Amino acid sequence: MPVGSATRPVRPVPVPIPAGGRPVAARPVPLPQSAAALPAAARPIRAAAPIPVPAGRATLLRSDDEAEEKEKEVTEVAIKAAPPWMVSAVLHMVILIFLGLMVLARGRDKQVGLEVVYSDELGEQLLDDDLTSIDMPALEIEEPVFAVDLMQVMDPFAAPPELDLAIDANTMTSSIEAPSIGMALTGREKGAREALLAAYGGTGKTEEAVGLGLEWLARQQNTRTGLWSLTGPYADGGGQENQLAATAMALLAFQGAGNTHKAGKYERNVSRGIEAMLRMQDEDGNFFREGPYHHHLYSQAQATIAICELYGMTKDPKYRAPAQKALDYASRIQTPSLGGWRYVPREDADTSVTGWFVMALQSGLMAGLDVQSPMLDAVSSYLDKVTKDGSTYAYQIGREPTLVMTAEALLCRQYLGWQRDDPRMLAGVRMLLEYPVDYDNDENVYYWYYATQTLHHMGGDEWEQWNKLMRERIPARQVRQGAERGSWNPGGDRWGAHGGRLFTTCLSVFNLEVYYRHLPIYKH
Repeated sequence: MPVGSATRPVRPVPVPIPAGGRPVAARPVPLPQSAAALPAAARPIRAAAPIPVPAGRATLLRSDDEAEEKEKEVTEVAIKAAPPWMVSAVLHMVILIFLGLMVLARGRDKQVGLEVVYSDELGEQLLDDDLTSIDMPALEIEEPVFAVDLMQVMDPFAAPPELDLAIDANTMTSSIEAPSIGMALTGREKGAREALLAAYGGTGKTEEAVGLGLEWLARQQNTRTGLWSLTGPYADGGGQENQLAATAMALLAFQGAGNTHKAGKYERNVSRGIEAMLRMQDEDGNFFREGPYHHHLYSQAQATIAICELYGMTKDPKYRAPAQKALDYASRIQTPSLGGWRYVPREDADTSVTGWFVMALQSGLMAGLDVQSPMLDAVSSYLDKVTKDGSTYAYQIGREPTLVMTAEALLCRQYLGWQRDDPRMLAGVRMLLEYPVDYDNDENVYYWYYATQTLHHMGGDEWEQWNKLMRERIPARQVRQGAERGSWNPGGDRWGAHGGRLFTTCLSVFNLEVYYRHLPIYKH
């Protein structure tokens, strides 16, 4: 309690207690017989005897009284003679002083004493108060660090809510549940990226390859339009032009390493690219303008992923409406009878195009945008139609399962809520592990792109087995000399002739960004 001028409380005198434990009653004090015999109302009240005052002292008292009387007269005359404004000023000053004292008194009542206890036992104390310089060991990313115990997270994209600090808090727990907010993109930020790279098995080689790949992509951007091309100006371009798909894939590669229109080494490239892409979008949310008809919805899904990710990473309100418009368009063009997408709106469905749209919807969810639940339920229904056992998946209904479609469909199942220990998931993953990254026997960067993501989400021994080869073999095939330094040659890839050098380079960069591009669905 603050020390003040308050009167110290008088402590009560304790009543003596005998050995038996019972208090002794106070004994009544006997009154004189003459007074005790009378009732209280009849007892005479004696007048107090006057206090004798010496003669000299009486004269002094009279002088003091006369001086006091004269002082009162002078005060009354001064008050009457004072102008009205002076009286008002004095009166208001007194009131202000009184109110100020009241505020100060209330402030003292609200003082709070805090006692913080960190441990039951006193540990070793710091003797040096100078903490301005702390030497931290350099981050070692050559040798990966793996966790062995896996715990499943019901919502991997949950973020802590913003809470107001309470001065009078006396607990360190809270019953508030975290909202589902897009946190799966935050691993791309500098600092978090390095930590995740080490935690999930990335190395200096993988990061060097990503850096060289982004440098190559930056050189290929059209400085006049801000777009990229599938056919050139580089060597070994694709068979058909599609600037929308090329631009969307290039943006995804830059954004995967944390570059946005506001920050990063390639801030200018991202800014010009996203503005060029948005100029293609119409009022319905469609980006596709020209190109082969079977490219339409592939390109639309890729552009939707790019704009949703950029909005999710920056929360720039300028991109919220275009991103939401693209998601709404995806809902309208889904084939109602099948639940998936294919080449043109509302006509047919295949697992390849559907997988890209599932990625787009997931990017929208991670960005905190609106995605209709019926659309996701319909995708699950479609996937049920293209599998016989839940572990392997076909390109279309009625066809035989393939390795590529199995990898893509299993990733969709993970995003749609399948548990990590689902027997169907485990069986499918075991099959993927039988076909690791292998340039000599079956070069297929499209398959590796989906298998790498699926196994990264699985984590544990499965991811370690896959990543051990992937992180070595993909960087080893990157071009390191000449004009195409930083790219990947499409010559031996199954889809290389169709997509060209930019296609194989972007997908290779996606694979090597996997450590931080999306946070794992299952907690490791």
